Formats: sequence, structure tokens, C-alpha cells
Amino acid sequence: MSARTATFLAAYDTLLARWPAPVEALTVRTDHGTTRINACGPRDGRPLVLLHGGGATSTMWFANAAALAQAGHRVLAVDLIGDPGRSVHDGTALDGVPGLLGWLDAVLDRLDVPEADLCGHSYGGWIALEYALHAPARVGRLTLLDPNLCFAGFRPGYLLHAVPLFLPGRTPDRARSFLDWETGGGAHLDPDWREVYALGYADFPASRVVTGPRPTPARLGALTAPVLTLLAARSRTHHSARVAETARRALPSAEVAVLPDATHHNLPMAAATEVNRRLVDFLSRG
Repeated sequence: MSARTATFLAAYDTLLARWPAPVEALTVRTDHGTTRINACGPRDGRPLVLLHGGGATSTMWFANAAALAQAGHRVLAVDLIGDPGRSVHDGTALDGVPGLLGWLDAVLDRLDVPEADLCGHSYGGWIALEYALHAPARVGRLTLLDPNLCFAGFRPGYLLHAVPLFLPGRTPDRARSFLDWETGGGAHLDPDWREVYALGYADFPASRVVTGPRPTPARLGALTAPVLTLLAARSRTHHSARVAETARRALPSAEVAVLPDATHHNLPMAAATEVNRRLVDFLSRG
């Protein structure tokens, strides 16, 4: 292990130590490599799979895990394969969206979870939605937190600021600057998570991001799972009010809300009280 990777993993563990609920580190093997799942809550509770945003790692749920576990859910926070975190992509390539969804199939199989509720933030929201369309029998309820590419594309200004993240010569400062721009400064973002994101971006080996087109209205119309969508009013990723309008048209039975003050990257943390309240209420109906 390189010194840079060790520094990242130390920051990861520092944030994981702040989870209010006792955490069980699970590791499962699939054809693509090893996947780390940070689990908490009663082992006989209803499974709730949490999918983080790109580069965020499963540690990002530190402000949500306790409330969800205390509500009786078996929380399974997954480190995405090929992304910064404690999952290791040392097996076969994901080979596009089918491979990514097949990887999640295999993870749930290894965990002996035939059906679960899903909650995804940002890129994880897109994965959660695609998985619910891919395997409707395995998804009970679906929560999307300021999801990317589910109901709208990116704002041009967001993409312009994100371009430097994909250029050679990655540094933690480049990632910190991007987060500070989107959230309105470091005071609006948890410093420990900011470091995990910045160090993972710069220093942790990752695979090529797997993504795909936005789901068509016809595909969204075939969705069977009840859906809760929570959007960040100050998100710079997209125009939240317009995304909310599109989501309501696409999924008339879904619950859609725009939470004030939160931004795209800090929504699960900065708005944790409201996110947790709404999420626990929504899941309790299942």
C-alpha cells in the first residue's frame, strides 16, 4: 500500500469512527473484486442499501446512519466498486451499465438480501434508479437525494467547474476548491468528509466511471417502487425547482420535496435532520 493510499484510508477511518451507531465492516467477493459494506442496525431489520455519490465513499452517511438504524433498518452502506473507498476493483471490468447493475446483483446475493429498500445520493441516486428499473422485484422503496441524470442533465456552469477534476495532475486542493465552490465554502461542509473526498480524488486508484443516458419517460413510467425524491434548493448541479417539476410529471405518485439551504454535495449532512425525518417516515410505510 502506498503512503498516499494509507493517508486516504486513515481519513476514511476517522470519519467512520464518528458514526453514532456501532458499525460492522463486511466484505464480499464478486467477479469484479471485493466490495466493502459498512453495516449497522438490527441484523433482522429490513435491509436498507445506501449508495453514495461519486468519490464520496460510504462514510458520507455519518449523519444519517444512526437515525436509520434506530428506526429498525439494517443499514448497508456500500463502497462503490472502482470508486475511492475500501472496495477493491481487482477483478473483471464492469463493462458498462449492465455490468454495474450485475455487480450490485452479486453484492446483494452475497449478503443474502433478496429484496431491500434503496437510497442513493447524486451518482448513487442514478445507480439506485437504474437498479430499481433493472430488478424491480428486489427493490421495495426508493429514495433519491439530489440525484444526477435521473430527471435532468447538468447545468453548464457545474460542468465547467468540474472539468479540472478530470485533468491530469490531480491534487487534494483541486477537489477542495470544487467542493467549496459548490457548497458556498468550507463552513458549509463537514471538514472530515471534505478531506476524505479530497484525498480520495487525488490519491486513490479508481476505475473509469460507468454511466449512461437519462431514463426516458417511458422507462420511468414502468417504475413500480414507491419513490421519495429530496432535492437541494441551492444545488449548483441542476436547477432544483425545474428538476422537481420534471420528477412530479414523470412519477405522479412520487413524493418530491426541495429542501432549503442545502447544496448538492452537502445535502445528506447539512440537511440531515430533515432528510432523516422524511426518509424514516417514507420507509416506515413499507
